[in-house]
Amino acid sequence: MLVKVPSQNDDESVVGSQESKSYLAPCISPSMRDLESVIADIAGTDIPVLLIGETGTGKEVTALMIHQLSRRREGPFIRLRCSSLKPEDFNHLLPKSDQERATPNLTTVFLDEISDMNLACQARLLESFSGCDGGTERFQWGAGLISTTCQSLENAMETGRFRQELYYRLSGVCLRLPPLRQRKEDILPLAGFFLDKYSALFARQRPQLSPWATRLLQEYAWPGNIRQLENTMRRVVALGDERMALRDLGELSREVPSSKLDREFHSLKEAAREASRHAERELILKVLSRTRWNRKRAAEELRISYKALLYKLKQIGLEEEPSS
Repeated sequence: MLVKVPSQNDDESVVGSQESKSYLAPCISPSMRDLESVIADIAGTDIPVLLIGETGTGKEVTALMIHQLSRRREGPFIRLRCSSLKPEDFNHLLPKSDQERATPNLTTVFLDEISDMNLACQARLLESFSGCDGGTERFQWGAGLISTTCQSLENAMETGRFRQELYYRLSGVCLRLPPLRQRKEDILPLAGFFLDKYSALFARQRPQLSPWATRLLQEYAWPGNIRQLENTMRRVVALGDERMALRDLGELSREVPSSKLDREFHSLKEAAREASRHAERELILKVLSRTRWNRKRAAEELRISYKALLYKLKQIGLEEEPSS
């Protein structure tokens, strides 16, 4: 299935760029085949969609898939980062003239991480649904609506951080994106796709993964999901050395041939250093998960500078990317 993925940038702009690049993402697991079938069924409707999944599972790519299959495919796909929204930011979506009000709205609004939306914005968003009748959950301004979350909205409602009535408006259809560790059939096809992608981008010969490398990819838990896998394959192409590129994925000693193992760990000091790197990586991932991937807060908890955290994320293949 052809999917458009928006170009990424590092700013905190409220409305994302409509510019995009296209790629074909291979998925063969039953869970993803079932998900694609449901998407095909709902894409022709105006029902709001809530995408639930861990960071890096492809929520934004899925939203774009829905957009491209809908009647709004020729219109803009507007990405709103909920953590930085203000109530007045929604005014951008309102029709500005009688002519605009009379013209069918082909816009899709993508609310990224609605669990981070403050209560004032929640109230403003809820107002946009007022006046709907006949059970239709359509925006007053006519745009399609897709939301995402990687957090439990049930817990947020229980603690008063998220309005229950807004949850029911946004969750016309809930789709859960499985983590990569639960659909291991997709790991190697995705890895091959990303190797092709970055070999072409970097004008390099496509690497061929060795048997021990493919086993490692399939056995690894992938806490950063597809995003982490993409970054890892990019590193394989850039370095041209799979052993070096994959060393941070875990304990390679069980998979690396003994000759390579002897060259890499010929002292207890080096083995201890490798174990320390692995422990550091797991701690960083744990703190990032606890802070909902807020890197500044994570750096404070880890008692390192923000710049140092970004450098470490780059080393382990989890560089900052705004996509879901």
